[in-house]
Amino acid sequence: MISFRLHRRPRGRCFRRRLAAGAAPLLTALVLVTSIPAVARASSPPPPAAPATPTFIIVNGAAGDPAYGDVFTRQVATWEKTATTLGARSIIIGRDPAEAPAAAANDRTRLQQSLAAESQDGTAPLWLVLIGHGTFDTRSARFNLRGDDLTATDLASWLQPIRRPLAVINTASASAPFLKALSGPDRIVITATRSGNEQNYTRFGTSLATALTDPATDLDQDGQVSLLEAFLTAAANVTEFYQSEGRLATEHALIDDNGDSLGTPASWFRGLRATRKPTNAPATDGPRAHQWLLTPDTAAATQPPEWIARRDALEAALATLRDQKDSLPPADYSRQLESTLLDLARHYENGPGLPDAPANPPAPRTP
Repeated sequence: MISFRLHRRPRGRCFRRRLAAGAAPLLTALVLVTSIPAVARASSPPPPAAPATPTFIIVNGAAGDPAYGDVFTRQVATWEKTATTLGARSIIIGRDPAEAPAAAANDRTRLQQSLAAESQDGTAPLWLVLIGHGTFDTRSARFNLRGDDLTATDLASWLQPIRRPLAVINTASASAPFLKALSGPDRIVITATRSGNEQNYTRFGTSLATALTDPATDLDQDGQVSLLEAFLTAAANVTEFYQSEGRLATEHALIDDNGDSLGTPASWFRGLRATRKPTNAPATDGPRAHQWLLTPDTAAATQPPEWIARRDALEAALATLRDQKDSLPPADYSRQLESTLLDLARHYENGPGLPDAPANPPAPRTP
């Protein structure tokens, strides 16, 4: 399944810097690649397939207080602008005037119908962004809507048929139970809290919306902003707020992109790599979310889906291998690392329309 890295860059400078952290075998890989004769391009290569169009469903929850309403409305506008920048289709729910009772009462139904109308399969990413308040009664977590609330169980049922790439971002209080309910293969789930008991108003949503347009969010300085970078930047800003105010933090955001339903807090990351993972977790979180971009890259947007799919599989294999470093003999780890880096470097070197060396790519990580 192709991730939302449809716009991911094949820039040589950035690619070399990202893989430089892999180890010395990269140097060997790149030297070998430069010695490989270029494969002749076909005289009339077929045109690349058009990238699939993503969909953003942005839900403006019940504000309760007009002051919160203004905050939520600004967040919705920022996400809508991001969707437009990416050439995505956006659906806004809950932004109708408060004096429209019929529209307000149907927010939950509109969300259900909007999800049901979306294609269940394919490569086009589906983003679902929940902005507002949440509650938890020790049994059920809810996202507050005008009219009937949305439970984590409801949303899990509505999303169950969807097999395309999916990101669910719940910025509300008491949102953590949504992560466990929605986690799965080819999904990214972000919540503003690590527990349903964190029920105070969350600042994560505002920080995340701000991170979408902040140049400082580009943590690896590659000219792109990924969902992982936005999550880490927003979480860091929330932590800084509580520390500067001398207040006890009442929210701790989580991210899950490996389908283990556990989630990883931002404090477990060093740079863009998680250095810890929950007990019994199959892999660290983060690599998948770093493939979902929030800024366009017109050069990579023209890449064929097959080329992107192979690149994503190679990068997933590299992330899995790094997770296994401590459990492998050093010689085996170095040999596998060099092989994977060579395959990935050759893939970038050849570019779309050219075959890679006759070697099977490592299998992508299975959540």
